[in-house]
Amino acid sequence: MILSEALQKYANYSTLSSTYMNITGLKISPINTDERKKLDLRAGDTVKVWQKIKEGEKFRLQAFEGLVLARKHGTEPGATFTVRKVASGVGVEKIFPLYSPVIDKIEIIRRAKVRRAKLYHIREKAAKEISRQMRRTQDMRTPEVPETQSAPAV
Repeated sequence: MILSEALQKYANYSTLSSTYMNITGLKISPINTDERKKLDLRAGDTVKVWQKIKEGEKFRLQAFEGLVLARKHGTEPGATFTVRKVASGVGVEKIFPLYSPVIDKIEIIRRAKVRRAKLYHIREKAAKEISRQMRRTQDMRTPEVPETQSAPAV
């Protein structure tokens, strides 16, 4: 078989399969991939990611709100984005696959103008801020002064 014949056969197959999917309305993924692809998610955005969590037989939605540190692999099937939030004084980062069926919806809450594509330096910045606050609290304490006997008032 000549290479051009093989390519022609492949082209016919892909055309037929896409036509078949359009006619039958067959859905491969439970999520709307076009909607997620058009989502303009960038580093510096504050987002709220709603996750489906299974408890027993029921599903519930849980929100994870934080700053997008990075987006990797563009809009291809393996695309991911990293979200960071501070919960109870501890930094928490989660890496979400963009096309994951576990994600119910992604809301962009705020958009910040940033000069970097990846905001990994925020981790060190947050650590420095916490240590600075700890120094400030230590400076505010006053040492205990022992009580002296006061002379009786005349």
